Amino acid sequence: MTPELKTLNLAQAAQLKTDLLVVLLSSQSPEAQSPLGTWIHQAVKAKDLDVTQAGQVLHGYRPPGVAARKLVLVTTADAPAAKWCGALQSALQAAKLSQTQLACLVLPTGDPASVEAAMLALHDASYVYTATKPSAKASLLQRCVLGVPLAKASAAAFERARARILGVGLAREWGNRPANHATPTHLAKVALELARHKRVSCQVLGPKEVAKLGMGSFMAVAQGSEQSLKFIVLQYSGAAKSKAPTVLVGKGITFDTGGISLKPGPGMDEMKFDMCGAASVLGTFRALAELQPAINVVGLIPACENMPDGRALKPGDVVTSMSGQTIEVLNTDAEGRLILCDALTYAERFKPNAVIDIATLTGACVIALGHVRSGMYATDDRLAQALLAAGEAALDPCWRMPLDDEYAEGLKSNFADVANVADRAAGSVTAAKFLQRFAKSYPWAHLDIAGSAWKSGAAKGATGRPVGLLLNYLLDHAQA
Repeated sequence: MTPELKTLNLAQAAQLKTDLLVVLLSSQSPEAQSPLGTWIHQAVKAKDLDVTQAGQVLHGYRPPGVAARKLVLVTTADAPAAKWCGALQSALQAAKLSQTQLACLVLPTGDPASVEAAMLALHDASYVYTATKPSAKASLLQRCVLGVPLAKASAAAFERARARILGVGLAREWGNRPANHATPTHLAKVALELARHKRVSCQVLGPKEVAKLGMGSFMAVAQGSEQSLKFIVLQYSGAAKSKAPTVLVGKGITFDTGGISLKPGPGMDEMKFDMCGAASVLGTFRALAELQPAINVVGLIPACENMPDGRALKPGDVVTSMSGQTIEVLNTDAEGRLILCDALTYAERFKPNAVIDIATLTGACVIALGHVRSGMYATDDRLAQALLAAGEAALDPCWRMPLDDEYAEGLKSNFADVANVADRAAGSVTAAKFLQRFAKSYPWAHLDIAGSAWKSGAAKGATGRPVGLLLNYLLDHAQA
C-alpha cells in the first residue's frame, strides 16, 4: 500500500474515482451544500447516524453524487482516537479493504493522533499473510489517499505514521512466520538487511563469539537445539557519538517447546510468537531508518530455540551468566529471562541512558492485564512516565507494575545465586525481579508483551506491538 497525503474537503473527496471512500465525521454534521453533504445530513436527520457518539458506522453503495463505489461513514464526535479507532478498523474490514485497489480516507482534522490512528487502521485492515500460504490472495490495495484539511500542516504526522506502519508491518510479518521459516539465522538476515539503510549497522555473533563473551545462560537455553544461536547487535547512529544511546533488548526465542519442562500440546503452535520482542526491535529499527531522527539507539536480540533433546538444559542445572551470577534452573520453560539476562549485561558496554527489554515473558501477565495493555516494570520513574505517555499517544498502551523487593524472596536458591523461577504467585513480577538483578547499572524498563504481541482464536496472528510505543518513546526522547 502506497499512502498519499492530500488537502481534501468533503466535496472534493466525493469527486474522486475510488473503490472506497471513508469519511470520518466530527460532532457537527456537514452542511448540505453538496450531494454527499446532503446524503449525510439526511442520514443524521433520520437518526441512522448520531454524530455526537464516537464510533458509529454507516455503509453506503454508490450514493448519488459520489464517484466512489462504496462509502463508509465513521463518527469521531471530536473524541480521542482511542474512542473511534476500533470502529474504523472494523468498518474497513467489513468493506473488504484487502480487495480494494484504491481507497480514500477523509479526516475532519489533521491532528497527529488522528492521522496515526487512521494509517494504523488502514494497515491493519489491508494486511494479508501470504509468506507460507500460496492460496491466500495478497492485498489488492495499491494506493490510499489520506485527505485532511491542510496537507502541509499534517505532513510531519503523516511521515511519522507511514514509518510506524512500515515498522509494525515488519514486526507483524516475522511474528507470523512459522518457526521453520523464522529461525535465528532468518532473524539475523533481516537485521543485516536493515543495515543497508543509512545510519544503521549490524553485527551478528555466533556460538563461538557468545562463548567468548561468557554468556553461559544464553548458551544453556540454545544447547538443546539444532539451530545455531545468534546474538544480533543493531545500531542506529543519528546523533553524535558522545550522546548516550537507548538500548532495546528483544527476546528472540524463535520457538519455545518449554524444553525438558515441556509445555502442554494444545496451543504450542503459538510458541512461534515467542520472538515477538525481537520482532518489535527489528520493526522499530525499520521505522527509525525511515525517519532518521537525531538519536542513538542500540538493538540487542539474543535469538535461539528452546528444545528438549538429549543435550538440553535440565531442571536443577546451574548455569553461569555473563555477569558472573549463577542461576539454578528450576524450570526450563522460564527460558526467556535466561537469554535476556546476558543481553542486559552486554548492554552495559554502551553506557546507555536507558535500557528497555521487550519480551513475551509470562502467561501471568496475560492473566493480570489481558490483551489490552503490556505490562511495564521500571526502576526509574521518569522512564516509566515517558513509556506510559508514549503508549497512550500511540494507542499501544502499557501499565506500570510493582517491583517491591519482597517479590524477590521466592527467587532464593540453596545452590546458586538466584533461581530462575519463584512460585506461581505474581509470576510476571517475579520474572521482572529476576531481570532487575542484571540491570542495576542504568535506568531500566521491562515490557512484558505476552498478552499484547499476538491474538489467538479466529484472529490468530501477531499484532506488531509494541513498535508504536517504542517509536513514540524514542522520538519524544530525541525531541527532548
